[in-house]
Amino acid sequence: MTEENKTDKKKCGTKGKAMFAYGIIQLGSSVVSAAALAAIALSFCSLKQESKLFNECVEEIQASGSSSSDAVSFCNGGK
Repeated sequence: MTEENKTDKKKCGTKGKAMFAYGIIQLGSSVVSAAALAAIALSFCSLKQESKLFNECVEEIQASGSSSSDAVSFCNGGK
C-alpha cells in the first residue's frame, strides 16, 4: 500500500465515526420526541377528565335554579 491509500482509509474511518455519532444523536432525539408526545397525550387525558367534572358541576348548579354565569363562577371557585 502506498501512503495515499493509507491516508484515504483514515479519512473514511473518521467519516464513519462521525456518521455513527450522527445516527446515535438522531435516534436519541427521536426517543426524546416520542416521550414528549406521550407526555402530551397523557396530559390531554387528565384535561378531559377535569373538563368532564367541571361540566357536571355546572349542570348540577344550573339544575338548582342558578343562571349559567353563576354556575360557572361557582364551579371556578367563586362564592
